[in-house]
Amino acid sequence: MSDHLMIRPPRPAEFRAVQQVEVAAGALFASVGMGLVAEHEPFTTIELEGFLDRGAFWVATPVGGDPVAYLLVEEVDGCAHIEQVTVHPDHGRQGVGARLVDTAEGWAAARGLPALTLTTFSEVAWNRPYYERLGFRVLADDEIT
Repeated sequence: MSDHLMIRPPRPAEFRAVQQVEVAAGALFASVGMGLVAEHEPFTTIELEGFLDRGAFWVATPVGGDPVAYLLVEEVDGCAHIEQVTVHPDHGRQGVGARLVDTAEGWAAARGLPALTLTTFSEVAWNRPYYERLGFRVLADDEIT
């Protein structure tokens, strides 16, 4: 499980490792015919600095190690929105992403935001069911702002 990992804000020196997590996780999309997603550039250091400055960026790291997962959140339309949650494939299916989502839920609650949202590729076998297990649901058209 992910109990041996710390969830904390990253240090700027770890941004490159965060980008490498994104590239490794993105490569999985090539296996389901989503090459453009797999080839998408990771967040830039400037973008990551912005999330860090806003207190909206966390990494999961083993003690003394590099990040193996990260989450970015922002306020959108009065709700918390997960911009990105990414786990290195070597650390998948261990509860790391769920711990990061819990952190985002705490961030939202501390700000009095009424909901936590995200967008995902629901046609990808591992995406939608995973988020549904975490309590997310597909919004009806009239719920989308």
